[in-house]
Amino acid sequence: MKEKIQSYLQEIQASNYSSPADLEAFRIKYVGKKGIIPALFADFKLIPAEDRKEVGVLLNDLKQAVQTKLEEAKQMLDTADQQTESLTDLSLPVRRELGSRHPLSLVRNQIIEIFSRIGFTVEEGPEIEDDWHNFTALNFPEEHPARDMQDTFFIEKSPDIALRTHTSSVQVRIMENNQPPIRSIFPGRVFRNEAISARAHCIFHQVEGLYIDENVSFADLKQSLMYFAKEMFGENTGIRLRPSYFPFTEPSAEMDISCHICGGEGCNICKYSGWVEILGCGMVDPNVLENAGIDSDKYTGYAFGMGIERITMLKYQIKDLRLFFENDIRFLKQFESAI
Repeated sequence: MKEKIQSYLQEIQASNYSSPADLEAFRIKYVGKKGIIPALFADFKLIPAEDRKEVGVLLNDLKQAVQTKLEEAKQMLDTADQQTESLTDLSLPVRRELGSRHPLSLVRNQIIEIFSRIGFTVEEGPEIEDDWHNFTALNFPEEHPARDMQDTFFIEKSPDIALRTHTSSVQVRIMENNQPPIRSIFPGRVFRNEAISARAHCIFHQVEGLYIDENVSFADLKQSLMYFAKEMFGENTGIRLRPSYFPFTEPSAEMDISCHICGGEGCNICKYSGWVEILGCGMVDPNVLENAGIDSDKYTGYAFGMGIERITMLKYQIKDLRLFFENDIRFLKQFESAI
């Protein structure tokens, strides 16, 4: 081990680092959790007792040499940065770069444009909602287990006021203030108390749609969603509807599209099933219509809701949801040509 330590000492003394990245690699190599020095100290217990004093001194010298090299290199890099800043000519013209729309904005605008072609208008509502519009009017009675499906950010000292968990609350407001026919979509931000990861976030964006009139059927819903899927993902896109449950629709379904990456053959995007889920939908529950003051004997309707992040990730093959919120210019510049 003594020869190995001496070799490391010579390597450290001869090393030079011209960038913070190189210096960080050096630090990880020697003193990182799985670095050289921790490994040597772990092997120290295997050294014969008569050699431990000498080897221990060498190990401490090695550790001190690494710390000294780190401090010297950091000071040298900081000095170089200061010299570079002092050479900056503030009279030079500013370099102008073309901006771009955020990918979520691009997809949101495309969704709005597609549904506007078949008569849907755009409506918006408040992001801070009361319990009636966010839950009760949508068939979430108090203590109903369906409320547990959504982790809610409640406003402090106001148990009946919360950040909306879905844009379905806007549906209630529109129905309360308008009589059928109603044909609208509701884009906006929603909030849920979820751990942030590559597949989940506490803030995300939805587009929900509502169509109420006389004699509206599930066939009308299917036809509208098929039109959307083909316009968004391509003419060869297929859809399927699977039975599901939502408190505010009955019957309810989740809609899948044929994977446009593999053409339905199976890949890691669709988990080799050939299908990808994109939204939930169903016929508006008569209780919801009555809660909003609409005669459920005369009118029927359908509703659907989709996550804009989900659609964007599929459209542009983005694998990490957090990229939408980090404002990394390297990520955003990829959408300059998509304005």
